[in-house]
Amino acid sequence: MDKIRRLQNGSDVRGVALQGEKGRSIDLTPPAVEAIAESFGEWVIKGLNNKEKVVMVSLGKDPRISGNTLSVAVFSGLSRAGCMVFDMGLATTPACFMSTILPPCQYDASIMMTASHLPYTRNGLKFFTKKGGLTSVEVEEICEEAARKYANRFTKVSTTLPTRPTKVDFMSSYAKHLRDIIKERVNHPNHYDTPLKGFQIIVNAGNGSGGFFTWDVLDKLGADTFGSLHLNPDGMFPNHIPNPEDKIAMSLTRAAVLENNADLGIVFDTDVDRSGVVDSEGNPINGDRLIALMSAIVLKEHPGSTIVTDARTSMALTKFITNKGGQHCLYRVGYRNVIDKGVNLNKDGVETHLMMETSGHGALKENHFLDDGAYMVVKIIIEMVRMKLEGSEKGIGSLIKDLEKPLESAELRMVVLSEPRYAKAKAFEAIEAFRTYIEQGSLPGWELDACGDCWVSDGCLVDTNDDPTAIDAYMYRAKVSSEGNEEHGWVHLRQSIHNPNIAVNMQSTVPGGCQYMAKVLRDRFLLPSGMDKILDVTQIDKYATSGNLS
Repeated sequence: MDKIRRLQNGSDVRGVALQGEKGRSIDLTPPAVEAIAESFGEWVIKGLNNKEKVVMVSLGKDPRISGNTLSVAVFSGLSRAGCMVFDMGLATTPACFMSTILPPCQYDASIMMTASHLPYTRNGLKFFTKKGGLTSVEVEEICEEAARKYANRFTKVSTTLPTRPTKVDFMSSYAKHLRDIIKERVNHPNHYDTPLKGFQIIVNAGNGSGGFFTWDVLDKLGADTFGSLHLNPDGMFPNHIPNPEDKIAMSLTRAAVLENNADLGIVFDTDVDRSGVVDSEGNPINGDRLIALMSAIVLKEHPGSTIVTDARTSMALTKFITNKGGQHCLYRVGYRNVIDKGVNLNKDGVETHLMMETSGHGALKENHFLDDGAYMVVKIIIEMVRMKLEGSEKGIGSLIKDLEKPLESAELRMVVLSEPRYAKAKAFEAIEAFRTYIEQGSLPGWELDACGDCWVSDGCLVDTNDDPTAIDAYMYRAKVSSEGNEEHGWVHLRQSIHNPNIAVNMQSTVPGGCQYMAKVLRDRFLLPSGMDKILDVTQIDKYATSGNLS
């Protein structure tokens, strides 16, 4: 049963689907996928509580080469549960959700088969109903039921489908939906149907699912997309990792923008739930810069709105948002955590229009709280055209000219020295020891952080309201000051959902601040507490000693 449980990855399912990773065996097998899909189908049917209704579920997938084999398992599992199944073929994660609410489909639920930016050997499942993406708790419930099925089933997987899935072309409907939004909101006075005429926009799809945005959105709106990169889907991802955080992806896009004198460059991840952009001057806009850009756009439309981000964002971003008249809520790392926080704030009367993680996951209240990389880009394109119509010759990069850069930042890893099945518990032990050391005053000048504008406390982890959200991974952020009360910056320790390690993020406003914090972390916490016996602290030690990892 643990084979199925270990496939849960927060609100998703992920695993190794193909041979090719050193030290990793295949665990996302067709039998496992069938059991999970069947349990999801039963969960959807139970939730609808309508015995006479035929429950309809769609499946989309990115171009990974394991997709066809695993799709059969998904269709088999859903059919076994009693669902009518629809095959969207190559699709994006946001489109799968939109297939539950947009005509002509409006399915009861959807599954996207993807492992985002992970290697071609991986694959996974993301689950949606009309209410949005499932929570970690809901996916855990589904995986528990799937584990029981998997353990008790003699025939581990169906080899034939009882009924063939119905093929549907929903991506055309989704693309039209995006085109209509741009046309309506730009409302171009001279060419309504081609509002992007005169703009050159480069798209780098990374051989993932994002090529459609070029030929089915931008081209049809009049944009010049010459110079776009890696549009054809290729599940081996031969050019670079499809990831807006990837330096190669951004540098290639930057070069294409400058070579073609383009107005904008766009980088999508594999399944297009994340994006990043490059402005007309070749400046990469991702991470904090992308959050700042979207905040600037949203705060023009909704003055005073709260912006929710994960707790790895900079103090400079907080200053930028507050200077624009917004409120900045720091919260747990994890795109689902950030989005759900925004949903809950709105329910409690706190107007919150944007939720974004530094990874590029971003959701808007106006778009069903869906993390949609294509919709984010649509917002940026609309603002770019509006600026031009208002007579501005400045590009979208000018909107974040006031964003200061942190003086120093570092991301380090501590691998958990344990068998995989015990790694999560060991990581939890280390994270909680970190919290205890701070609360007991064993780290002078270190204080668990909180933004102070809502009910989140204790290092931006703990909800203190009447309906706290379940914690899927433990993490704490600490403000760090010197003995003279000079603020050095912050340290964020986070239990990884994906891998058996703890991520350590640091930012500092003073020279040498990150190295200083790494030294304190090593000398006053990791070594005295004995955490170096359960964690590989090599990176921390190297950075504390030399200030770099080279």
